[in-house]
Amino acid sequence: MTRKRMLYIGSYFLFAIGNAYAQETLSSIRPVNFSKVEITDQFWTPKIKTVSEVTIPVCIEQTEVKTPRIRNFEKVAQHSGEKHEGIYYDDSDVYKALEAIAYSLKNHPDQQLEQKADEWIDKIAAAQLPDGYLNTYYTLNGLDKRWTDMDMHEDYCAGHLIEAAVAYYNTTGKTKLLEVATRFADHIDSTFRQQNRPWVSGHQEIELALVKLYHMTKKERYLALADWFLQQRGRGYGKGHTWDDLKDPARCQDAVPLKDQKEITGHAVRAMYLYTGAADVGAATGNTEYMQAMQTVWQDVVYRNMYITGGIGSTAKNEGFSQDYDLPNASAYCETCASVGMVFWNQRMNLLTGEAKYFDILERSLYNGALDGLSYSGNRFFYGNPLASHGGYGRSEWFGTACCPSNIARLVESLGDYIYAHSDKAVWVNLFVGSKAAIPLSQGTVEIAQQTGYPWQGDVNIRVTPDRKRKFPLHIRIPGWLLGQPAPGDTYRFLDTTENKYTLQVNGKNVPYQIEKGYVVIDRIWDKNDAVSIQMPLEVKKIAANDQVVANKNRIALQRGPLVYCVEQVDNQDNAMNFIVPPDAHFTASFQKDLLGGVVTLQSKLPAATPSSDGKSIQVTKQTITAIPYFCWANRGNGEMQVWLPTKIKNVLINSKGL
Repeated sequence: MTRKRMLYIGSYFLFAIGNAYAQETLSSIRPVNFSKVEITDQFWTPKIKTVSEVTIPVCIEQTEVKTPRIRNFEKVAQHSGEKHEGIYYDDSDVYKALEAIAYSLKNHPDQQLEQKADEWIDKIAAAQLPDGYLNTYYTLNGLDKRWTDMDMHEDYCAGHLIEAAVAYYNTTGKTKLLEVATRFADHIDSTFRQQNRPWVSGHQEIELALVKLYHMTKKERYLALADWFLQQRGRGYGKGHTWDDLKDPARCQDAVPLKDQKEITGHAVRAMYLYTGAADVGAATGNTEYMQAMQTVWQDVVYRNMYITGGIGSTAKNEGFSQDYDLPNASAYCETCASVGMVFWNQRMNLLTGEAKYFDILERSLYNGALDGLSYSGNRFFYGNPLASHGGYGRSEWFGTACCPSNIARLVESLGDYIYAHSDKAVWVNLFVGSKAAIPLSQGTVEIAQQTGYPWQGDVNIRVTPDRKRKFPLHIRIPGWLLGQPAPGDTYRFLDTTENKYTLQVNGKNVPYQIEKGYVVIDRIWDKNDAVSIQMPLEVKKIAANDQVVANKNRIALQRGPLVYCVEQVDNQDNAMNFIVPPDAHFTASFQKDLLGGVVTLQSKLPAATPSSDGKSIQVTKQTITAIPYFCWANRGNGEMQVWLPTKIKNVLINSKGL
């Protein structure tokens, strides 16, 4: 890709003056684990319930009945000489489903579901070889080929096994899957790092998983192995389809060493998993070179290569990135897994820096680009998430490559991982989600209980109860959209740049506070049941894009709170493409309790073109146009949809329906 290198000079300077600070803060902020958080939220609780009751059973049925994924593990244990069925990376879908089950068992304990998970775990354990190796594709098709092709996802599958094992242990305390995962990790470490045998992961994932295993077991070898994997990149070691056939090491971010990477390249999901792992290793080891690379690449993603929905990856050709500002709408790829990866990566960047802007992006991806991948019913999915459709795109029951359903399931079920964070001496509130958590500080425990109508309403009430009176700072994120900035950088801007005024009180009274890194910081002596209240006005905002985003010239997008909106055919007299939005258009918001489980819709009377009664001319009249949250679209059948709404007429397409 051709890039404007001058754009990066500023970030280099910032790191020159910021490295000492980064060294002091690396790893000092930690997330509150999902297993310690109880979610009671009016927006998220029904979605979590749907995933538990509908999505996970769908994943189970697809995994062990409709596809041969579980059957492959059974074949290995039976030693019957049968061949592998399906795709070489299908083991990973079993592990992601198990991870989602682990989170679900915390949110909705279910003895039958736990028994099903234990049944799967027994079959997985029975398929592990004595040396720790575990991969049904190579075990069934020929072990002589294992670890010969870096593009065949062996380590990717291992990473998802590790993540599932850690999650299942956190919920149930059971160690069987964790023992399987550690044996496989030990096998990989003995095979590669300890022999210094080069290996580049063609689909990153194992790096972040190994750091999770390190934190769980406290064994340094897993952190060392994760760091070793990162250091393999950009050294010409790659062998396999990506390197030998495509001649494109940038596809898996292997063109230059990690510490020298400045641009986002290649496959979007692989990039997100890599950079999440790099941030994790950087935090655990204090490696500021990784932090510098992450900051620079993050700016390249967010400033020039991110959709307004928080989705990333503009092209299906490489399932990822093309040129700066190349953000087409109808052909946008925006894989659901990539938005899930944006949640992972931005959380880690926040933990590294303490800066709220990363959670601003996480929130945008979570509520829009990722959540869009799951239907309201819980049993239909999007793989890609375009920002416009002429009616031919819809949700699917399943996919041949089925990474997205289990990925969005595990994200929704693990939402508790992203709400709160803490250091030894402070607490952070990052997402506005009704919930309860007991948060450990060095001198005792603080209970946090949050109530809110978010994202439909801007009221947030936080009850703070320390085990005894104590002084500590409470950090509460003030969203960037509230302060007049849809996203960092200049790709997007609100047409009305007025900052919305929020109010904050403690026990009904105004209190002094500081603003630090995008957070309100209230540092005081807290007592039992102290009540913090925040009122954030949710106004409908019009967004314009940088002129370099050619697809969005003479168009605007709508946002209210964290939610991006779209216009869908079903709400608009069977046509979502026949109107314009004049500069003076005003949108009103109203809650529709019977629509898609209850959503806030936007309405405005806009000039709309319709055919005359005789079909021989066009007339322009005012029509009430309704917009719905983007994540809701395509739940009532396929139809036209657009996020970026035209402000001018550029051309007219005359079409007779059905032709």
